Amino acid sequence: MEFLQNFGATGLFIHAMIDAIIFPIPAFFLQLSLSAVQPESALWLATVGFAGSLLGTPIGYGIGKVSGKHVLGGVMKKKWLDSASDLFARRGEAAILIGSFTPIPFKIFTILSGCMNYPLWKLLSYAAIGRAVKFYVVGFLFYIYGRAAENMLNQVLTITLVGVGIAIAAIWFLIRKLYERRKIRDEHQPIEKTGDGGGKQDAVDKAN
Repeated sequence: MEFLQNFGATGLFIHAMIDAIIFPIPAFFLQLSLSAVQPESALWLATVGFAGSLLGTPIGYGIGKVSGKHVLGGVMKKKWLDSASDLFARRGEAAILIGSFTPIPFKIFTILSGCMNYPLWKLLSYAAIGRAVKFYVVGFLFYIYGRAAENMLNQVLTITLVGVGIAIAAIWFLIRKLYERRKIRDEHQPIEKTGDGGGKQDAVDKAN
């Protein structure tokens, strides 16, 4: 990470990209270091990190498609991998959204998405939301408060990001449930209308 820090924004772009592929240290930490040194460039650094993360996402996904379980098996215990796979299969959207906010290496979610044959476009969509919020929360805080933001971030940011991630996931689930209920209701309505129409038609036929 110290080596990449010497290259400034370019180093952050590379770090964010390989964070989504194989690098064990999240790009979040390099963004903090660079933003503390150059708070006036914090928003630019957030943009660079966000772009690098999205660029690396399909690469990590491809690794997951080819040999994801072998790669993850080398860094995770089998029972953890099985539990994570089961959770991802049932709640993939929440896993990606929450994972995008936390300091957990993002490669776990990109590779696991490939392993589970999760749609790439969904991965990119949810990753874009989560990663954008994470990078730009840091960027805006440093841009507004300067180096003073570093003290705020050290203790508060992780908890805040996790809380925001859980809130967004909860809202997403609520919207999804409401959509599913509305879909079921709409599917039943035409049947009822057809039945009423049929009854009216029978009455007309009898009158004739």
